Amino acid sequence: MNTIPNIISAQKAFFKAQKTKGISLRINLLKKLKQEIIAREQDIFGAIYKDFKKSSFEAFLSENGLVITEINLAIKNLKTWSKPERVKSSLLLFPSKDYIYKSPYGTVLIIGPWNYPFQLAINPLIMAIAAGNTVVLKPSELTPNTSQLIADIVKNIFPEEMATVIQGGIPVSTELLKQHWDYIFFTGSVSVGKIVAKAAAKHLTPVTLELGGKSPCIIDDTINLKLTAKRLVWGKFFNGGQTCIAPDYLIVKASIKNDLINNLKHEITKAYGDVKNSEDYPRIINHKNFLRLTNLLNDVNIAHGGDFDEKELYIAPTLIDEPDLDSDVMKGEIFGPILPILSYKTESDIESIIWHFEKPLSLYVFSKNKFFIKNIIEKFNFGGGVINDTLIHYGNSSLPFGGIGSSGIGASHGKFGFDTFSHNKAIIKRGNWFDPPLRYAPYRGKLKLLKILFKWLS
Repeated sequence: MNTIPNIISAQKAFFKAQKTKGISLRINLLKKLKQEIIAREQDIFGAIYKDFKKSSFEAFLSENGLVITEINLAIKNLKTWSKPERVKSSLLLFPSKDYIYKSPYGTVLIIGPWNYPFQLAINPLIMAIAAGNTVVLKPSELTPNTSQLIADIVKNIFPEEMATVIQGGIPVSTELLKQHWDYIFFTGSVSVGKIVAKAAAKHLTPVTLELGGKSPCIIDDTINLKLTAKRLVWGKFFNGGQTCIAPDYLIVKASIKNDLINNLKHEITKAYGDVKNSEDYPRIINHKNFLRLTNLLNDVNIAHGGDFDEKELYIAPTLIDEPDLDSDVMKGEIFGPILPILSYKTESDIESIIWHFEKPLSLYVFSKNKFFIKNIIEKFNFGGGVINDTLIHYGNSSLPFGGIGSSGIGASHGKFGFDTFSHNKAIIKRGNWFDPPLRYAPYRGKLKLLKILFKWLS
């Protein structure tokens, strides 16, 4: 704890000495980071498996693979992203050349979550470094094996004055949030996001908050039941349902609800067989979350699953039929392998359900009806989404990823991540060869000409 102010002070001095500004330095460090991650692939798989029994396939797809993609993108484009951008000049300012310079904020705090403990810690680090910042990274204490591995990797690549990892629980996070940062990037729950925002406000520190919420999935009666069920099972139960953009609940056309439930049951069995013994099905992260989730199964109509094992932190993929909107399972983000299924008859039913909750991080719609899809996508506020699938928008670095309202502030991924950690500095280079007299006093007789000029420019 006592070393935290010293680390930050050293990083601020390192930044002010302009030691993070060289583009070649940043690229070389990112290349070394890439090589280290590739070399330690099996270590990463092993650490994540020890933390919550996540398969190597899911680990590569949602952790290593996305991180390598992000590094490659930064290495390939960093020189272009960092160049001053020439923009159109105003005739009022003639003669001039106008630019936007990409300027790093300075010393950045990144707080990572436990559900994708490697990727959601390293990807923000990549873009913060690419933008020329120094970084203190605080990974989740709930995934100690992965967090220690992250600390080892960062220590092997970066000087401590440029990037370092500080581990610990709530007391460490609290101490970190007391410090004066130039930027804070947080991924986690809405409740903790409010704490981060309050701490940042003390110093007017800008923040990115990647949070969550109850992400709906709307399904009409035009869909292919089998394919829809397969994609829903994959998206909902991937990572044991512990995904911030997982479908939190379904809103299904009443006439097909029972058929969809039967197809979901079939696809769960097809995907995992004997689920408890499946090597492809992760466990709940810890006992606290296990108890929280199993308590949601009280006083509901379980259509499938519902069995659990406290010793193994195992909860089966579970379908809940028509829970009340005010029931415990519908009060907050589930963040686990429990899928409530609601039905609708009219589009006003959909509205009353979705508007019952805060703006979600994601929204999904399954339909062949173009008008229905357009209406859903344009009517509701949400961070991002997919038509006829789930989760996959996260994997495209050309799309911004982020929430709206209580589901988050700001965006990341690819260039959006680089821009997040960069301040847009407006610069005008004024020419000296001509100096129009209009703006200078005395102003008598100039107002009419000024109005004409403004009208002509608008």
